[in-house]
Amino acid sequence: MNDIENLYRAVIMDHYKNPKNKGLVENSSYLKVHLNNPSCGDDIHVQLCLEDDQIKDIRHDGTGCSICCSSASIMSQTLKGQKTKKAKYIIRNFYELLKGTDKIDEDALEEAIVYKGVAKFPARIKCASLSWKALESLIEDADEEKN
Repeated sequence: MNDIENLYRAVIMDHYKNPKNKGLVENSSYLKVHLNNPSCGDDIHVQLCLEDDQIKDIRHDGTGCSICCSSASIMSQTLKGQKTKKAKYIIRNFYELLKGTDKIDEDALEEAIVYKGVAKFPARIKCASLSWKALESLIEDADEEKN
């Protein structure tokens, strides 16, 4: 394993052991969704607070493997504060990263770049993308409500 893979593994384990933005809030202004991955046992709840098309807060809670739980932490940190249009762009880039595509905006992904190696393990793609899909669905729901 090379130095960059070791660094990525360390970042993933840090977010798994010390997750950011973990814990749900009791607030009716937050949009909520629950997703699971029955093949792996990952189970996650994601909450989103939007104001004027800007992500004010993202919360997550759940159980699962280190890839799933750390990805939720990194997702919340990466997308918190973003405008929804930019968040969608970052999410699309993240999905491309998981597919192993070279045509990605690594700068936009920030710390989420640590999941680059997941493309080598197709069974883990659902683990890494579960919280991102949850947030994407919340953003889409909010967009539909506006129209």
